Amino acid sequence: MVVTTEMVMTHTYFRHARLLDPANGLDQVGDLCTENGRILTFGAAIGVPEGAEIIECDGAVLCPGLVDMRVSLGEPGYEYRETIATAAQAAAAGGITTLAALPDSRPAIDDPALVRLLRARGEETGSLTILAYAALTRGCRGEELAELGLLREAGAVAFTDGCQAIASTRLMRLALTYARGFGAMVVVHPEEASLAAGGAATEGELATRLGLPGIPAVAEAIVIARDIRLARLTGGAVHFAHVSTAESLMLIRRAKDEGLAVTCDTAPPYFDLNETAIGDFRTYAKLSPPLRREEDRMAIAAGLVDGTIDAIASDHQPRDADDKRLPFAQAAAGGSGLVTLLGITLAQVHNASLPLARAIELLTSRPAKLLGSDAGTLARGAAADLCLFAPEHAWRVVAGELPGKAQNTPFDGRALEGTVLGTWKAGRRVFG
Repeated sequence: MVVTTEMVMTHTYFRHARLLDPANGLDQVGDLCTENGRILTFGAAIGVPEGAEIIECDGAVLCPGLVDMRVSLGEPGYEYRETIATAAQAAAAGGITTLAALPDSRPAIDDPALVRLLRARGEETGSLTILAYAALTRGCRGEELAELGLLREAGAVAFTDGCQAIASTRLMRLALTYARGFGAMVVVHPEEASLAAGGAATEGELATRLGLPGIPAVAEAIVIARDIRLARLTGGAVHFAHVSTAESLMLIRRAKDEGLAVTCDTAPPYFDLNETAIGDFRTYAKLSPPLRREEDRMAIAAGLVDGTIDAIASDHQPRDADDKRLPFAQAAAGGSGLVTLLGITLAQVHNASLPLARAIELLTSRPAKLLGSDAGTLARGAAADLCLFAPEHAWRVVAGELPGKAQNTPFDGRALEGTVLGTWKAGRRVFG
């Protein structure tokens, strides 16, 4: 007797969507069809396969699932703040299907087995690909380099010590040199630690009036200037995270013009909010780096348009209520950002500061390229990681009612336009 097995084809057909894929220059109204978790075809009148599930998009935007290149997961070690499962829930609600997880957990991700574990835990969620950053130094303590080669071999996409810069210039030089040998970039939290120590807000008139210890804005530029010089010296690739000041952008722009391997990202608070958001000592708005002056915010918004900034990341830093329910100077810095990543970015589109295609590029193909991921595209044959959103649909951010565990949003009470209607991971609907 001959036994034959026939593969059952499963199709999902998205009808009448605005198909937006900056990676391939696609921006048209049409249909898209997936087959067994991959994009089969798209265009006008492509034909509905028999038995396909039909999603009526009614003109909503269908783009690649968002790629978030800076997320603290809380797990392992800080599960009371966030877990991988709750982060996956929030990510799906925000249209995010791929994220890069910081290594400053407990224990730090400085062991190849932990890199592999993070990736596996992402697969277990069924809704999220987790790309792992590995610790640049053992325990993220900034004292001696981790085993970069073994970590890269295990799948680490880049190296970073998370929310602290490497204080030792010599060690940073070695890090860039070794990382270059493995074809990896070093991701930097640009803040000179001794200048920032004990600070709670950007140094200036507002901090003085509120009686808060200040962090001079130049603390960011000092580290960026140093590491640009080291990138020039070593030929290594350095990426500056959550850039927040005009001076920083000026330095990065010059480095790019010189042809150095220098890139950067920013996060929504730094182009949407300024330091006045901490008025009345709102600890939800205590972030790292701290919110800046209005002229810095405007410079960051301009950097999104002119190409200086390479990606927008959520900079998701979950905090427990007890971390924030303290006097401002003692409260933990950090804000949740997975659910609001798209909506806050679209605010720049609605105020005519940022073209929609550029916004989606900064949230999809650009971070994917930096991370060496094949995500962030609607190309035929690509994984059907998709986000369907209504750009004009209004909603309100309410802390305590957001998907996921972390509720410490600096955007609490904010009205937004741009609602995620559905998220698909490998062709399977995981939200909406």
